[in-house]
Parts: sequence; C-alpha cells; structure tokens
Amino acid sequence: MSVFLVAVGAFILLMIGLGLVRLLRGPSAADRMMAAQLAGTGLAAVCLLLASASGMSAIADVAVALALLAALGAVALSRHAGPAREPGE
Repeated sequence: MSVFLVAVGAFILLMIGLGLVRLLRGPSAADRMMAAQLAGTGLAAVCLLLASASGMSAIADVAVALALLAALGAVALSRHAGPAREPGE
C-alpha cells in the first residue's frame, strides 16, 4: 500500500510542476494566484500521503501548516491585486 501512496504522491508532484509553469508564465494575477494555491494544496496532499505511508505524524503537521500558508497567501494576493479603485471611492 505504501508503494501506491508514494506513486500517487509522485503524480501530484508532477502536476504541481506543471502548475508552476503557469505560475511563472501566467498572463494575469488570477492565474498566478490559482497556481500558487495549487502548489500549496498539492504539497499539503503530498505531505499527508507521505505521513500515511511512513507512519510519521509530524509530516501531517507540516501539511496543515502548508495548507494554512497557501490559504493566507491567496488572501494576501487577492487583496493586493484586487480591482483598481478610483481616487475618492
């Protein structure tokens, strides 16, 4: 079973790598934000798979921290790159 979990983790890492291409080349801030969100949640998923495969519960704590940082990063980017406001609004 652990070989299957590691294989799924490798597949998710491959998908994260493809998402990083969009992060670097994304034409808009929304594309970059979604790619960063994909990377954060994907890495959290890989950490949870590794925690399950190896039996180390400390890796699950790292996954929770990564998921929290990904959510906070998305909020920060959406507040920073939100719609432009006219002066006086």
